[in-house]
Amino acid sequence: MTTVLVVGAHPDDPEIAMAMRMRWYAINGARVRVHCLTAGVAGPNGTSPRREEALAAGAILGVDEYTFSDIPDTRFVEHRGETNTELFSVFREARPDIVYTHFPDDQHLDHNITAQEVTTVALREANNLTYFRSPYSRNFEPTNVFVGTHELLDSKEAALKCFASQRQLDMQVFRKLAEVGYRQHVHHRVVERFPPGWTCAELFRTARQIEFARPAH
Repeated sequence: MTTVLVVGAHPDDPEIAMAMRMRWYAINGARVRVHCLTAGVAGPNGTSPRREEALAAGAILGVDEYTFSDIPDTRFVEHRGETNTELFSVFREARPDIVYTHFPDDQHLDHNITAQEVTTVALREANNLTYFRSPYSRNFEPTNVFVGTHELLDSKEAALKCFASQRQLDMQVFRKLAEVGYRQHVHHRVVERFPPGWTCAELFRTARQIEFARPAH
C-alpha cells in the first residue's frame, strides 16, 4: 500500500492546494496522512476550531490520519528546532512513500519555513517529494498537472466548507481557480485533447522522484 504524507503549515493549507489529489489517493487505495505544524489559535474552550474543522474535512476526503504539532501560529521562526524534531518523528512514524508540502518560494513565512524543514527531512526519509502551490507561492512553474473530475472538485468544495472560521475562503473563487489554473501552463492544443468532463486541476512541482526498474507487461 502506498503511503502519502501531506505536511502543511496550517489547517486548510493542504485542502486548498490538493484536496482533489488527496481524495483521489484515498479512493484508489493509498493511505493518506495529513500533518499540520500548527492547529491555530485556541478558542475560549481551549481547543482550536481549525483542528476540528480539519478533522471534518479529512473525513470527507478519506484521510486516514490527521495530526497536528503545537508550533505557535505565525511564530515558526522561533521554533525551527522544535519543528525539525517534530517532523523527524512524524516521518519515522508514517514511513511515507510520497511527501507533499508547500513550495519553498512563498510569501507566507510559516509556509516558507515549513517547506524548508520538510525538504530537509524528506530528502533523508522519503523517496519522493513534491511541492504544492498555495495562494502565496511565487515563481511557481508546475511539472505535474493533476486533472480531476467534477466529483473530485465537489469533494474539495465540501472539504473547504468545513473551515467556517476562515471567512476569506470563497468557494466560487477556488472552484474557478481549479477550472482555469492549469491553462496558463498547458498549451491549448493539449487542453483540447483532454477527455470530456476533465476540466479542473491542481498544480505541483516535483522536487525528487525515484523510480525502480520493473519488468514491462
